[in-house]
Amino acid sequence: MNNASKPYFLLSFLPAVAYWYLETYYTLEVALLGGIILGVVEMLIEKKFSGHVHTLSKLNLSLIVILGGISLLAKEGLFFKLQPTFTGMAISMFLIFKKIKNQSLMLEMLKDMKQKPPLPENIYKAMEWHLSLFLLAFAFFMAWIALKESTSMWLFWKTGGFYFAFGGFMVLEMIYIQWLLRRKIR
Repeated sequence: MNNASKPYFLLSFLPAVAYWYLETYYTLEVALLGGIILGVVEMLIEKKFSGHVHTLSKLNLSLIVILGGISLLAKEGLFFKLQPTFTGMAISMFLIFKKIKNQSLMLEMLKDMKQKPPLPENIYKAMEWHLSLFLLAFAFFMAWIALKESTSMWLFWKTGGFYFAFGGFMVLEMIYIQWLLRRKIR
């Protein structure tokens, strides 16, 4: 497997962990600068290991730099912690836009990879609709976490907590798809 085909990206974990650690032991300014610098480092690591930088990584880095800069000017870490909110909203809005245009990102990706879709088209469109709603709900949840909870709680939900929530969502989605497929067979 060459570097360009490796699916390597960290989704802004390094800046989040750095921010949490530095905010705990140093000043807000040090934490924000550390988070921003590690955002750039993370993107350079992705470039080295995969040969390119994913669009989502570019979006995350842009948000980290912009929101980190606003946080530095405002002397308030809240803006930096809103990065997952804006990322979730952007992805959700993109999926909703695709739905409005009666298109499917998953089907487009399968076509680009020259794969035959193993499921009916309407299943992919339903999955994307549900995913857009999940991401939008999680974005609002992350805004609430950023506003009301500690940085430690924010870090948990930005990293591992998201994967727990997404795993639960996927289990429910798979149950729904099985139910939908069985219903159509009868």
